[in-house]
Amino acid sequence: MNIQAAITAAWDKIGGLVESFIVMLPNILLALIVFILFFFAARWLKLLVKRITRRHRQARNLGMVLGRLAQGTMILIGLFVALSIVVPTFRAGDLVQLLGISGVAIGFAFRDILQNFLSGILILLTEPFQIDDQIVFKNFEGTVENIQTRATTIKTYDGRRIVIPNSELFTNSVTVNTAYDSRRMEYDFGIGYGDDVEEAKRLMLETISSIDEILKDPSPDVLLLELAESSVNIRARWWIKPPRRIDDLTSRDKVISAIKQKLLENGIDLPYPTQQILFHDQTEETDGDRHRQREGWPSGNKTVPKPRNISGSLQHLAEIRAAKNGNGNGSQNRTAGDDK
Repeated sequence: MNIQAAITAAWDKIGGLVESFIVMLPNILLALIVFILFFFAARWLKLLVKRITRRHRQARNLGMVLGRLAQGTMILIGLFVALSIVVPTFRAGDLVQLLGISGVAIGFAFRDILQNFLSGILILLTEPFQIDDQIVFKNFEGTVENIQTRATTIKTYDGRRIVIPNSELFTNSVTVNTAYDSRRMEYDFGIGYGDDVEEAKRLMLETISSIDEILKDPSPDVLLLELAESSVNIRARWWIKPPRRIDDLTSRDKVISAIKQKLLENGIDLPYPTQQILFHDQTEETDGDRHRQREGWPSGNKTVPKPRNISGSLQHLAEIRAAKNGNGNGSQNRTAGDDK
């Protein structure tokens, strides 16, 4: 009897659910139609925003993001309306209140995602760089492929894709090489101390000006930079347009090759680093006495030892050792004679 009663109760409950579903079926169909209308309206709104921003190159990516946000908002509104039709007692405020209570936990759980999302929106609004710009970020350098709401992708010059979180780009320094139409390049050349600096500068400037890829305005220039240890360094500076990586490498190749050839043809030395080693006699008795050592500084009116080269110092050291060995052999010979 208990089993039969349980089956009867279950059947009555199923029947009640079916009757409730039949009663609510018109509302469900109406809610479904309303949601479909909102869904297509959201797609139309997304296309409208993209069409408005399509004419402006700078706002294309931002228009795509705004279109997605508008579409998501419209679909969410349609969902609220559909639920209100199916469940008349449902209120959107209750759902919003529930989301507000759990918003703190959601915020902590998705903090990095939300941070990247907001950073992506700010990057798209402020536009510190755009798609097809060439940027340098930390150890990465390449061309911007896409700016998404979560991350920005760049293509390196050796054909690799780098995905950088937008929060990193927004809170750190980024070098944009193509922000302006032209870009100044520079390279340091070292000439010998015995060469004519003005003649070398004239030859370098003449060579740079003869290259077609170099801009005439602003004009190139050469400046004496420093007196280095083994050379006199002169800096050559020139401007290129457009300022892309391939133009940078091409101009450097032509400028460096042409200047090197020009200087060598005119007898200008391009020295490599050299060092001078000074030897002096230093013993316990002479240690600290400048007048008996030669270490590269002047000694006033008093005499100083003459400098010696490496071979002379080695020869002098060999003579000292030979003399010591000679004295030692003589002592041994005398000792042997006394024994006899």
